[in-house]
Order: sequence, then C-alpha cells, then structure tokens
Amino acid sequence: MSDSNIFVETKEKLNKVGCGFCLAKWTQVTMHLHNGMTHSCHHPSPHKIPMIELETNPTALHNTNYKKNVRREMLTNKKPQECGYCWNIENNSKSYSDRVFKSAEEWSSKNFDEIKSLKWDENYNPKYVEVSFSNTCNFKCSYCGPTFSSKWVEEIEKHGGYPTTNNFNNLDWLKNTDQVPYKHSEHNPYVEAFWKWWPELYNDLDTFRITGGEPLLTKDTWAVLEHIATTDNPNRNLNLSINSNLGVPKNLIERFISLSEKIINEGRVKTLIVFTSCDTYGEQAEYARHGMNFGDFIENIELILSRLPKVTVNIMCAFNVFSPFSYEKLIDKVFELKKKYHNKERYWISAVQLDTSYIRHPQHLAVKVLEKEHKELILKAAKKSYYYAMREFTHEHYGFSDTEVQKIKRLYDYSVGFDYSVDEQQNKIDFVKFVDEHDKRRGTNFIETFPELEKMYNNVKNR
Repeated sequence: MSDSNIFVETKEKLNKVGCGFCLAKWTQVTMHLHNGMTHSCHHPSPHKIPMIELETNPTALHNTNYKKNVRREMLTNKKPQECGYCWNIENNSKSYSDRVFKSAEEWSSKNFDEIKSLKWDENYNPKYVEVSFSNTCNFKCSYCGPTFSSKWVEEIEKHGGYPTTNNFNNLDWLKNTDQVPYKHSEHNPYVEAFWKWWPELYNDLDTFRITGGEPLLTKDTWAVLEHIATTDNPNRNLNLSINSNLGVPKNLIERFISLSEKIINEGRVKTLIVFTSCDTYGEQAEYARHGMNFGDFIENIELILSRLPKVTVNIMCAFNVFSPFSYEKLIDKVFELKKKYHNKERYWISAVQLDTSYIRHPQHLAVKVLEKEHKELILKAAKKSYYYAMREFTHEHYGFSDTEVQKIKRLYDYSVGFDYSVDEQQNKIDFVKFVDEHDKRRGTNFIETFPELEKMYNNVKNR
C-alpha cells in the first residue's frame, strides 16, 4: 500500500471513532521530569503533572486527569482545543495533519482497536516516549534558556534577563507558571515516579528517547543504559535514542560507547540512534552554542561512528541568525563524514544525517532578522546539499537525501515569507541588544566572529 493510501485509510478510521480522535494522545508522550510537565504529542502546550495524582498512580506522568478528559473529547466526536495545530491544517487545506501522520506510525496504528475500545479514564502505557530527567547542561546555547539548561539558570540568577523587549530568559515566567526546574542535587518526585513505573513501561516501549539538558551529565541516563545492558529480559524491539551535545568530558563519551557496544552486540535493542546538535561551522557554531568546542565535537562524532558501525548520528540544526554564513562548510563536513563512514550495517543507510529546522522564538535570533543578501546564503546552502544529493545519494547512498535537501530549502522560503506577527525592525534592535550583552557577560566578540553582520549591526546602532 502506498503512503498516500495509508494516510487516506488512517484518516477514515480515525473519523469513524470521532472527528478529533488521535492515537497519539494515548501512544506518545514527552515528559519533562525536571519541572513536572507533560504533553502528547509535541504540539499541545505542556501541562503540569499534579503531585496528588502521582501519589497513587506513577503513570500519571502520562495519564493525567487533564489528558484523560482530552481523550474523552476525542472519543465523543469532539475536537480538543489544545490540538489546534492539527485543526488549523485540516480546516484550511487538503493536507494531512499530524493527527493522521502520528496515528499511521506503526507504534500507533497497531494499537488502534485496543485504544478505541478503552474507557476514557483508563491508564495506558505509551509506546513512543521522550523523557528529560534534568536540565543539567554544560552549554548555554543562545536560543535556549533556563528551562533546559542549568548554565542558563546560573547566568540569569547572576545577571538577570537580557535587555530585549521581552527581557529574554528572565525567570519570572518560570516562577509564575510553576516551571522552575529541580536542581540535579534535589530530590525530584517526578523522577521517583518514573522509576516506579519503569519496569512496567520498559516492556511496552517501541521508542525511547532521552533528552535534556545534557543527558550524559545525568545519573538517570546511565541508570537506563545500565538496565538495558544488564537486564535478563531485554526489550529487543526497542528503538533507543539519546541526545547529547557531545561536549562532555572524554571519559563520559568512552563510557557511553562501551555501554552501547554491549547493548548493540548482544542485540538488546532494535536500533540505537545518537542525536546531537550543531547550527553552523567552526567558531561561529561555538558562538551560537556557548560551551562548544567544534574540534572536539567532530572528533567525538568520528569516535562514535568508528566504534559503533551500526549507529547513525543525526545532527540537528536549529537554524538561526548565526547559521547562514558557514553553513556550506558544515554541509561539506557532513558529506565528508557520510562518505568516510558509509556502510550498509547501519540502521539508517547514511552514517550521518543533517536535520535542519528553524527557530521562530526568540524572534530576535530567527533568520527573519537578516538582510536579503544574507538570506540568499540559505538558498546557496540548499543548492550545495542538492549537488551532493544528485552526485552521490542515488548511487552509493551516502549523499544527502531529498528530505535533508528540502528541509534546508524550506528555510529560505520561511526567511523571505511575510509574517504579520513579526516586527522585523524591533527584532533587529533586540538582536543588537542581545549580542552586546552576550559579549559583555561571556567574553565573546560578535563583530570579530561575524564580520558579515557588521554593517547590519552598525546600521541599528547608529539609528
């Protein structure tokens, strides 16, 4: 059956249960255990997990009463308000929404009959789980913040928010919404509930992904990996993924590789994927992701690829105002790694994947801030990846895939597209305020690192 037919059939089946029915509300969850928030899928805003519910039901990390009431709406032919992302697509286009795509995924679709027969208030073990145990991190990426980085917390506690229009990364919002992260040294009842649930949850999982913070700096990450490496009853169908900035001490990289070798060689998982992040090349990448050493980053990728021949490394790029000027160099480096470590043992054919997405917030770091000539560099990068795709991918399968190319191309379309909600002039002013304060706090030098932006910077300063 073709993909299009699968999506047609899936949508028809969903609508027979209810016009807002979506399997992901049961099968998928992201749990931010560092501040007690949860949501299914990625689109609805996270909501707080009530402590009182956890006392008798550890699965309330996923099965909150709030979420159960949303499920009831889905089962009674209603469209939950929190799922507006999908309703907007379905009401205004002929495209399929993520309600269809996620429900069509194997980890969802095979549970269709079971889920549609459940009572709305029954607990359900998700199949696709993303979990963050802690916001402990050794990086302060420019577009990140205190929610996901302990280093950001330290800086904001010392210096306050940045002097932008919205007082970027101040702690007031976290405090007012009860989202202040637990310190790694503190007892965390949400993590405690996870470990009560883990023995039951583990066996039901299709996909388990550990995010952060920086997972390799968190004891619970190592506890998960040790469990998988030593349990007498491994879940051999598990697709295991782990995020890492790959900027941790070398002994932790070695420890991760050693555990992964055991897990893979003993067939304890179906797949193991490493997700890492880089937004451009060299010192410009280091500016965007403060704490990064670009040379160490590439070295650690190569160490993983050489020692773990079945593992693919996925480089996630949060494309931002700092990205365009060296992105072609990153594309060249990724292609070099694809070619050098190509083999057909890997779970994904390519040794390295470049997953390019764009940030929209904070707006002062989004690519819409840039001038027209800067945005043309994005299109040039897309053409470079397309060149590699046409030259190599169709023959040896180590070039760039069409998906990788199109994700870069859509960046250009976004950068030049009109958005009435974006005040480009104010964002330029906020951008200059941000980099000035960034240099002051962190000892960096924006103009030396990004001479391409000196003219734009001076135009704003001289207004």
